[in-house]
Amino acid sequence: MAIADPFDLLADFPGWSTEFDLVHRQETSRQANGVTRLKDLGSPIWGGAWQSRIMRANELDRWRARLNALEGGARRFLGYSSSRCRPITHPGSGTLPTGSLGTIAANRKTISVSGLGSVALKAGDLIQIGATDLHRVVEDAAGSFEVRPHIWPGVSAGAAVRIMKPACLMTIVPGSISASADPSTGRGAISFQGLEAR
Repeated sequence: MAIADPFDLLADFPGWSTEFDLVHRQETSRQANGVTRLKDLGSPIWGGAWQSRIMRANELDRWRARLNALEGGARRFLGYSSSRCRPITHPGSGTLPTGSLGTIAANRKTISVSGLGSVALKAGDLIQIGATDLHRVVEDAAGSFEVRPHIWPGVSAGAAVRIMKPACLMTIVPGSISASADPSTGRGAISFQGLEAR
């Protein structure tokens, strides 16, 4: 059976996302007069870090193999925050609706969403627009609300909005995988980092 691309690596990951936030692609330079200048090199992308619980040797080897299947950073996986698989005000395991993108303001950061029924979005919730665009709600939704990062070019009203396990495409950060075991027990933990692959 072929390994899917993107690979849903986190579907049964025995651990948690220890970090999941926007990585700003900016550089700074300080002038002789003390003024600091900032240059934006592009819209921010998502970065995350995941840490497993301690596993027995057989389970550890299974997870080493799953990470090997990603060929370092050559293959993509679905990346998401373990703590934001559902909206803050709608915990549990029930099915949630898929909405649609209503309006996009000229600033490309203020949007409206329709079709979510009684689901209330709060600051801190994550939403997925279209197939792979992940955004964080930065203010409680009341009609129009702001998200970060800004809506990507090419996205238009009517795009699907997913609020249940919203994700983006990511690749493993080369050299970030740690899968060492205790020599006396064979038990160990897995940790790795990922960056959004646009």
